Amino acid sequence: MALYALGDKEPVIHPDAYVHPDATVIGDVRLGAHASVWPQAVLRGDYGRIEVGERTSVQDGTVVHCTEFHPVSIGADCVVGHNVHIEGATVGDRCLIASGSVVLNGSVVERGAVVGAGAVISFNGHVPARSMALGVPARIREGHVVPENAWQFIVDKYVANISVYRAGLRRLDLG
Repeated sequence: MALYALGDKEPVIHPDAYVHPDATVIGDVRLGAHASVWPQAVLRGDYGRIEVGERTSVQDGTVVHCTEFHPVSIGADCVVGHNVHIEGATVGDRCLIASGSVVLNGSVVERGAVVGAGAVISFNGHVPARSMALGVPARIREGHVVPENAWQFIVDKYVANISVYRAGLRRLDLG
């Protein structure tokens, strides 16, 4: 894994968290217990803090960045899908931020909400608890309530992957 301090800002990674060797974590980044960061994900806490809660997976190719005015907070038991971009936003517990979506500065995604694949939550956007935001620009899908714990099986799978990868990942191209 590529872990970098930037001046006096250093990542704080819980011993039970997992950062894949091909992920990059820079500066003021905090990872909770059983959180995971997967290949080519970049968490860059250069201007402010990035916090990732317990049992949250930040999947392949995702970029998480903050600004001087907008730190990033991602709650516990979240699934942050492949190629997501989160910039200076707050994501509550038990959220699904689906593949290819974008959540921008000052936005708040409340507990249990879904940001659908490819959706864009613009600056200072708001996704209410247990709602679903879809499209570009994202709109709330009226009348839809996300079931509680709807993707707990994905959270559990990625927590289990930590043990699998710690025990079995081996690089083959270095001889």
